[in-house]
Amino acid sequence: MDCLKAVTRLTGYLCHHFLLFAIWIYSSQELLHAMAEPIQVSSKSELASPPSTGLFIPIEISPAVIPHYPDPVEPFSPMYPSFPTTYEPVLTGKCPVNFSSISIIMDKTALDCSAPLALVVGNVICCPQFHSLLHIFQGQYSTISNKLVLQNSVANDCFADITSILASRGGNSTVPSICSVNSLNLTGGSCPVKDVSTFEKTVNTTKLLEACSTVDPLKECCRPICQPAITEAAVKISIEQLDVDESQNMLGKSNSSGLDAINDCKGVVYSWLSRKLSYNAANTAFRILSACKVNKVCPLDLKQPKEVTEACRNVGAPSPSCCSSLNTYIAGIQGQMLITNRQAIVCATMFGSMLQKGGVMTDIYELCDVDLKDFSLQAYGQQAFGFNLTAGCLLRSLPADVVFDNLTGFSFTCDLSDNIAAPWPFSSSMTSLSLCAPEMSLPALPTSETLGNHGFLSGSGLEFLIPIFSFLVFSTILY
Repeated sequence: MDCLKAVTRLTGYLCHHFLLFAIWIYSSQELLHAMAEPIQVSSKSELASPPSTGLFIPIEISPAVIPHYPDPVEPFSPMYPSFPTTYEPVLTGKCPVNFSSISIIMDKTALDCSAPLALVVGNVICCPQFHSLLHIFQGQYSTISNKLVLQNSVANDCFADITSILASRGGNSTVPSICSVNSLNLTGGSCPVKDVSTFEKTVNTTKLLEACSTVDPLKECCRPICQPAITEAAVKISIEQLDVDESQNMLGKSNSSGLDAINDCKGVVYSWLSRKLSYNAANTAFRILSACKVNKVCPLDLKQPKEVTEACRNVGAPSPSCCSSLNTYIAGIQGQMLITNRQAIVCATMFGSMLQKGGVMTDIYELCDVDLKDFSLQAYGQQAFGFNLTAGCLLRSLPADVVFDNLTGFSFTCDLSDNIAAPWPFSSSMTSLSLCAPEMSLPALPTSETLGNHGFLSGSGLEFLIPIFSFLVFSTILY
């Protein structure tokens, strides 16, 4: 009888602990499922507040699901669905380069500079890719001419053919105007060295190729390797045909002609790199270098915020008039273009400095719930996860491209991981913000003598869940 009671009690313990374990597993799954569900963002005219919970991952914003702006007076969104019209281009017949050899890069450029999107993605996607195409074209030309740049007459014909081909493949016909580029960009300008042999005699090409053959997208912008190598090579060839006095005058005074020559010679360096690297490797490297440049500045046209400073100068708490004026100003810049997450930080800092110079000392970004995405183009519509989204689209700081398919048309990836409040500058003189972390050394790993209480973990919650899970399983088996 005692034996039967013992068996019954043991069975009760096992069932009890197994039931607890099952409940814990079910609760954990529900928690993880809830964390993974996207947050619904309402379509309001006011700026959205950052969500308190939820996980965001980059999603693709497709113009096929983005209707026109809610205000019927305003023009349709430039992201409205559109499909490219292709046709056979009419060429001059005077350009000696075989365009079929760089057809892949031409297709990529036409897509990144597609007619309906070129204006809004020009600064971040289209123009960097267009500049890369021109560098690669120069490299291709050098393989048949031993010249790293084109003569003016040939440059005019080739540049006309390039723009015609891009337009025939769905690209915007005004790309040269959007990107402020013309045929002179193919000529080398005032750079004195324009042929391959002189270039390779003057420049340490081994060092240059080693620095730029593979560009690290995570390190190059803050710990540059390729950029200084290009600048060094450009400086060397820019003073190659000058005597000592002229060279010292150019470098000592840093006059405009000297700087122009160095900038023109950088184009020659890019041409030589395009000659040595594969098309894909060269395009990847040039796009990364462009990203480092564009992410340092705010491309938005920020007008003087007189109305905002008048409404917000003396506020110390949330003010409807202040926030309304701020929202109106930001709504006016939202339609300019798509920007990256890093550019949004720079723009928010610049605008905050403008407000501080006007007498606004309170962090009105926080008072009015201004988010980084509020500085970029707004997207409206039904998204891939099945919820309505009205939010700014911030592109990733790394090079991005426009995507096209026959179902959704043109699309691009928004980086929804940066759903954070806009930073308020420390002072009015702070017009830029360094986004590179300072050099630091990691602390030594803890030894057994410095671990302290082994029963507690000061790290993440995930680390703390592991021993709990192990304990529950072990106790269930034991009892």
